[in-house]
Amino acid sequence: MNRGEIIIYQAPNGETRLDVRLEGETVWLTQEQIAYLFGTQRPAVTKHLKNIFTSGELDNNSVCSILEHTAADNKKYQTKFYNLDAILSVGYRINSKNATAFRKWANNVLKDYIIKGYAINEKIQIQQYRDLKQTVKLLSNVIQNKEITLTAGEAAGLLQVITDYTYALDTLDKYDYQQLAVEGTTGTCKFQATYDNAMEAIVQLKQKFGGSSLFANEKDGSFKSSIATIYQTFDGRELYPSIEEKAAMLLYLITKNHSFSDGNKRIAAFIFLWFLQKNDILYRPGHGRLIENNTLVALTLMIAESRTEEMDIIVKVVVNLINKNN
Repeated sequence: MNRGEIIIYQAPNGETRLDVRLEGETVWLTQEQIAYLFGTQRPAVTKHLKNIFTSGELDNNSVCSILEHTAADNKKYQTKFYNLDAILSVGYRINSKNATAFRKWANNVLKDYIIKGYAINEKIQIQQYRDLKQTVKLLSNVIQNKEITLTAGEAAGLLQVITDYTYALDTLDKYDYQQLAVEGTTGTCKFQATYDNAMEAIVQLKQKFGGSSLFANEKDGSFKSSIATIYQTFDGRELYPSIEEKAAMLLYLITKNHSFSDGNKRIAAFIFLWFLQKNDILYRPGHGRLIENNTLVALTLMIAESRTEEMDIIVKVVVNLINKNN
């Protein structure tokens, strides 16, 4: 790509080509250029930009800049330019042949993002991933605006998938690059688990769902040890200070320790949920359950099949799936 020129997409006749400003790591176009790009008139671009700013989708001061522009008469004028964020937003509002071609191009980019696994491909550079994720986030925000006009088969469905699962893709990327961290957690526990109240809860589980005579029959003292472990301290500080870390360790330890003759995975999953519920974070106002059935099953099985030396990373995975960021 030559500096000062970029082909956003090219029509079959090869005419869709624009000379643009490349400055501040983004693309800048005038309203007239945006209109030409999408095959419409400038007043339509003006109207859509006004709606974009009025609705709060984008901030005028962030995406607009007054830059020097050399006109056909070789005179320099102060001209208003709009960056890529604004260009993309307008492109999803205009109903024209060029705009439809643009949206198909965007759709193909997003298909590549999912199908080729860019988000979790170890060969991709961190900065490339971040740039791509930022583009996806922008397109996802644009698609949610009520004024957008899309034809059948365009990017709406795919964008919705990416919008819903961006956090999961991000978590997988951090896992691949060993960058998972404990963050977005709830610090204060209003409820403290003990061996006695945990066993009472397990008895209720058995009464409700039944089970063999060996269900919840303790083989040793490891269950009591698991409860005590989540409250361990070192140098006066808790090793697992947040509700999410304690819950994740409970799920891990009860699953791995096989403390009972039967029902270890069910008991581990139940105590995990019980602890979250008692601390008032299992159900989020307006968001439903903190963790879905299939996710709980997958996590429990993942722990059961994991190696002991993987404990720290497994616990971080669980925390990242139940923290405030998800």
